[in-house]
Amino acid sequence: MSAGIPLASVKSQIFESVLGFLPDWVQITVLALVVLAVLASWAVKIKRKIAYRRAVRDGRPVHAAAQYGQGSGADYLGPYAPRPAGPAQQPSGADFLGAHAPRQRPGDGRA
Repeated sequence: MSAGIPLASVKSQIFESVLGFLPDWVQITVLALVVLAVLASWAVKIKRKIAYRRAVRDGRPVHAAAQYGQGSGADYLGPYAPRPAGPAQQPSGADFLGAHAPRQRPGDGRA
């Protein structure tokens, strides 16, 4: 092995040099917090993956923007949510205007 190749990365060398100036109890605390943060991130990632797989398995819709238990704004509309249209009718933007829709005149040619 060549002596010119560093065995550790620059980041780890900086981390070790910063920790080297600190007392032992601070070094142990910092290392424990780093390990705890890594384990917590893994736990959250695994929990989200399990929830995602359960949703797919149960046939629930999984949206790309609202994956892993994140709701969307439409989930909280309650009685103000638009009614789903029947299979024969496609809703348009004018269907949701309600009282703000323009008045139709008798000779418009619309049914």
